[in-house]
Amino acid sequence: MKVVAVALVILGVIALFYGGFGYDRHATILDAGGIQATTTEHKTFPIAPLAGVLALIGGAALLVFPRLRRP
Repeated sequence: MKVVAVALVILGVIALFYGGFGYDRHATILDAGGIQATTTEHKTFPIAPLAGVLALIGGAALLVFPRLRRP
């Protein structure tokens, strides 16, 4: 359970620090004989700050509060 808690804390901090991740999309616009035109488009996938905060709080709660055992 501690592994999950630590992973949530780390992912929460990363989400708050970076705020998202970017990637490049390559597409062919024109392909006529020997002529080929391509484009590269940079896209960004945002991660909501609320998701980072929730992951951070959830991971911290799992670390601080021990698992309750039923009798």
